[in-house]
Amino acid sequence: MHFSILDALNLAIFLMTFKLPSVLIVFALLISCNTSTTITEAKKDQPLINYVNTFIGTGGHGHTYPGATLPFGMMQLSPDTRLEGWDGCSGYHYTDSYIYGFSHTHLSGTGISDYGDVLLMPTNKIQFNNGADGNDGYRAHFSHDNESAEPGYYKVHLDTTNIDVELTVSLRSGMHKYQYPSKDNQYIVLDIQHRDKLLDYKINKLNDFEISGNRHSSAWAKDQRLFYHIKFSHPIKDIVYDDGEGVVLSKNYKFKSKKAVLLLDNPNNEPIYTKVGISAVDEKGARENLNAEIGNKSFETVKKEAQDYWESQLSKIVIENDNLDRKTNFYTALYHTMIAPNRYQDVDGRYRGMDLDIHHADFDYYTVFSLWDTYRAAHPLYTIIEQEKTNDFINTFLAKYDEGGIMPMWDLAGNYTDCMIGYHAVPVVADAYLKGIRDFDVEKAFEAMKHSATRDKFGLEAYKKYGFIPVDEESESVSKTLEYAYDDWTIAQMAKAMGKDEDYNTYIQRAQYYKNVFDPESKFMRGRFRNTWFSPFDPYEVNFNYTEANSWQYSFYVPQDISGFMNLLGGKDKLQNQLDELFNAKTETSGRDQSDITGLIGQYAHGNEPSHHMAYLYNFVGRPHKTMEKVHQILTELYTNTPDGISGNEDCGQMSAWYVFSSMGFYPVTPGNNQYIIGTPLFDKASIYLENGNVFTIKSYDLSDTNIYIESVYLNGENLDRTYLMHDEIMKGGTLEFYMNDNPAIWGSRDSQRPTTEIKDHIILPSPYIEKGDITFRGSTEVVLNTSQENAKIYYALNDEDFKLYNSPFTISEDTEVKLYSEKGALKSPVLTTPFYKIDPNLSIKLDSEYANQYSAGGNDALIDGIRSTKNYRTGSWQGYWNTDVIATVDLGIQKIVNTVSINFLRDQGAWIFYPTQVTCLVSVDGKNFEAFNEGSVKIDAKTENSEIEILTTKFNIPTKKYRYIKVIAKKLGDLPQWHIGHPMNGKSWIFVDEISIK
Repeated sequence: MHFSILDALNLAIFLMTFKLPSVLIVFALLISCNTSTTITEAKKDQPLINYVNTFIGTGGHGHTYPGATLPFGMMQLSPDTRLEGWDGCSGYHYTDSYIYGFSHTHLSGTGISDYGDVLLMPTNKIQFNNGADGNDGYRAHFSHDNESAEPGYYKVHLDTTNIDVELTVSLRSGMHKYQYPSKDNQYIVLDIQHRDKLLDYKINKLNDFEISGNRHSSAWAKDQRLFYHIKFSHPIKDIVYDDGEGVVLSKNYKFKSKKAVLLLDNPNNEPIYTKVGISAVDEKGARENLNAEIGNKSFETVKKEAQDYWESQLSKIVIENDNLDRKTNFYTALYHTMIAPNRYQDVDGRYRGMDLDIHHADFDYYTVFSLWDTYRAAHPLYTIIEQEKTNDFINTFLAKYDEGGIMPMWDLAGNYTDCMIGYHAVPVVADAYLKGIRDFDVEKAFEAMKHSATRDKFGLEAYKKYGFIPVDEESESVSKTLEYAYDDWTIAQMAKAMGKDEDYNTYIQRAQYYKNVFDPESKFMRGRFRNTWFSPFDPYEVNFNYTEANSWQYSFYVPQDISGFMNLLGGKDKLQNQLDELFNAKTETSGRDQSDITGLIGQYAHGNEPSHHMAYLYNFVGRPHKTMEKVHQILTELYTNTPDGISGNEDCGQMSAWYVFSSMGFYPVTPGNNQYIIGTPLFDKASIYLENGNVFTIKSYDLSDTNIYIESVYLNGENLDRTYLMHDEIMKGGTLEFYMNDNPAIWGSRDSQRPTTEIKDHIILPSPYIEKGDITFRGSTEVVLNTSQENAKIYYALNDEDFKLYNSPFTISEDTEVKLYSEKGALKSPVLTTPFYKIDPNLSIKLDSEYANQYSAGGNDALIDGIRSTKNYRTGSWQGYWNTDVIATVDLGIQKIVNTVSINFLRDQGAWIFYPTQVTCLVSVDGKNFEAFNEGSVKIDAKTENSEIEILTTKFNIPTKKYRYIKVIAKKLGDLPQWHIGHPMNGKSWIFVDEISIK
C-alpha cells in the first residue's frame, strides 16, 4: 500500500497521541511523504558489475564486443575474431572459433566497420600470416568455455598455443597479461596492417623494452590517425620484421614493415605484461597517456581501478528485483549506454580536431557520435544521469563546428563520415538547453544549430525551397523530410525559450513540412516524384525513399506534432487503428533486402531506431494499456541474456537506452519537450542517483508478468492523473509509485490524462499534388490535382499562362509545364512546377527483363521518356535490374532509317551497381527476325575495381537501311568479384540503365 499526505498527518497525530518525541514525528512525516529530501539507500545484493554480461550483443546482429573498456573511454581493448563482413563490424562475433589477436580500438554496435588498431597476438613461433586464408598463421583456436569477461576486464585461453591472455584498461591505455606454457618461444606478433587500408605506418624499436609508432588508415573514417607506445615487462631478446611477402627481415629499413614478431627474454616464465598507450595526436601523447594512467601500476591495480570506475558508473541507477536475467539485461544495457561517445583527447588536453590539426581544450573532447540513433533515447538518458558529460558533448559539437564548419552527424576519429541523415546534434543541444543544462556558449550553439539547418547538402536546398524533398532530387527523401522537420522543431523550441521570435516563426513552420509527404488517400508518408506520389506504392517495400526502413516504419515519425499528425489521419481513433495495423501487419518486407530491419512485431521493427517511439503513441490516443502490452512484450521478448540478446545493431547505446528507460517505466518520445511518456515498469524498485544529490525512486507493487497494467500512479504521495512525467519532476528527486494488476484498466484513458505534442501557431498550408496524370504520355493525359488540406483552393498555370482556380481535371496534349499552389485564407503554399513530356505516339518499348520495383524510374516507358539521369542512383531516375540481363526492344512504329543507337549505364560499385559485361544491339524489320551488324556488340571490363561513380554511354552506328525494331541486350556481371565487400555474402550485381536514344 502507499501513504498519502493525509495518511502522514494521521500518523503524526497518532504519534503525538502517544507523546512520542517531536523528532520522531518529523522523521515519520519525512518517511511517509516520500519527498525529495528523503534518501533511502538502495539495496545492492552484490557488486553491480557482476550483473553485466559483456557477451550480450556479440551474436546475431548486435555488433558489440566483449573486451575491456572504460566509460566513454578512448581505448577498447578486445579480441578480434572476424576481419570483414557486416557481422564483423565490432571485430568479434560469438559464433567464431578463432582469435586473430587483440586490438585497441573498436566500435560498439555500429553497422559499418572501422578501428581495430594495433593488433597484438602472443604466439609460439615466428609467423606473419594471420591464418585467415586457411594456411598456417598466428590466429589461435579458442572456446567460450575458457573465455570470460567483466566490465574493464577480459580473459581467454588460446587452445592452439596454450597461452592464457588477460586484458584490462584505463581511459587511454591498457594492459595485456600473457602466461605462456613454458619459458621457450615467447613470441608476440605486432600487426599494424590488421583490419583496414593503411595510409601511413611505423614500427620503431626504441630500446629493449619499448616500441612506438603510428597507424594511419582509411576505412569508414577516410583519414584516421593513431599513435601508439608499447612497453614490455621483459626485454626484447630479438625482433624480426615482415618484408610484405612473409619473408623474415632482421631490420625494419626506413620503417617499411607493417608487421613485426618479438621474442621476449623470460627465463623464469613469469607472466608477460604489455602496457599500451594510444593517442590521436602524436607518439609523445601516447607515451604520456600511458605514463600518466598506468605508469608502474600492476595489472591487478589497473583492473581494480577500472572495475571500481564501472561500479561507480553503474550505481547511478540501482535496480532491486529477483529476476537475475532481467537485472543482467538492465545492467548490460546501462553498460552499453556508457561505452560511446569515446574520449578523443590526451591527458594534457590536446586532441586532433575535425580539420585534422592539433587543438587544446579544457573540457573533455569526444568522438563517435552516432546521432541518428542516440538523439532518440541515449542522449536524453545522459540529461538525467550524465549532465556534466552532456555539457562536454555539446562543447565538443561546438569545437567540431569551429574546426570543420558544421556540427557532426556521425563523426569518427576526426572525420565526417557523411553517414545517416538529419542534423541530430541539434536536438541534443536543444533538449539539454530546455532541461537547464547550459554550461556552453548558448548563442554560439544556436548559431551552429541554424547553420546545420541552412546548408544545401543532403536535400536541404530542395527542402527549404519546396517544403519537402522530391524523390528525383535526393535519396531517402521521405525520411530526410521527416527528420529535418523534427530537428527544425527543436530549433524553434530553443528560439522560443531564448526570445528569438523571428527564428521561432521560421523553424516552427519548417517543423510542419512533414505534412507535404503525407498522402491522404493511403494515410502513409510517401515520396513525391515530380509532384506526383511515387508509385507503385507498397508500404512494405524497402526502397530508396526511406532510410533503412519502409513506409510502415517511417509513417509515424512526427513526434513534434502528434496532434497535427492525428488530424491528418482523421482523429485519434484513426491513429489507434493505424497503430493496431502496424503491430498486426505481416512481418515480411518487400523490395530490397535491408539487414537493419529486425526485431519485427508486425511491421514495427525494434531492431532499427525509427520505430523506437511507436509503442508509446497509444498514450496519445488514450489507450495506454496497449502501450503497456507492447512495451512489456518488447522488453521481455526482444532483449535476452544471451549473445543474440539484442534484436538489432546496438548502435552506440540507443538500443540499450530504450531498455533502460522503458524498464523503469517511461520513455522520451519527443526529446525537446521535457516529457517522458509512461509505459510499464519491469522492476520492483529502481533508484536513480542524480548529480545534484537527489534520488528519484520508482517503486512497483504487485508487479508480475501478468500484472503488467497500471491501476494507479502516485508521485511523491500525490495521485498522478496523467500518463507522462516531466523532467524537472525527476530532477527534484522523490518517489514514483506504480500499482499494478492484470486488468487493462481505464487509467490514463481520459483526454485530460493524455500527453500531447502540438504545433498551434504559424500554421502552414501543405502543397498540392498531382493525383492523376502521366508525366510522360502519348497523345494526351488527363491531369487531376488534389491537396491534403480540407477546404484549400488550388491554383494552376500551364507554361507561361496566368494562374487560375482549379475546379476540375484538365487535359494536356503537348510538352507542358504545370505550375500549382494552394491557398486557404491568408495561407499560401510554395509554387511547384512539373514538366510533362509527350512521347512520340508511334514509339513503344517491350521489356523482356523485370526491373526492380523500387528502381522503376517511372515505369515501362522510362528508357524512352527523354528524361536523363544523374550519377545519383538513389533519385529514382535510373531503372535497376538485379542479377539479370537487360533485354529491351524499341518499336519505332514504322520503318525508318536509323543512324545511331545509344544507351546509358551507371557504375557505382560501392552500391553493387556494375557496368554490363557486354552490350549488343540488334535490328529488325518485322520484330521476329533480328540481325547483327559489324560493331554491333561491345565488351566491357565490368569486373575491375573502380571506385569512381561514372555514366557509360554505349553508342552503335547502324547500317544505312530502314528498320522498325531495335533490340538492346546488356549482359549482367552476376556474382560480385572477390575483391568486393559483398562477395563473402554471395552478392549479385545490379545493372542500372537509362534512356535508349535512337537517331
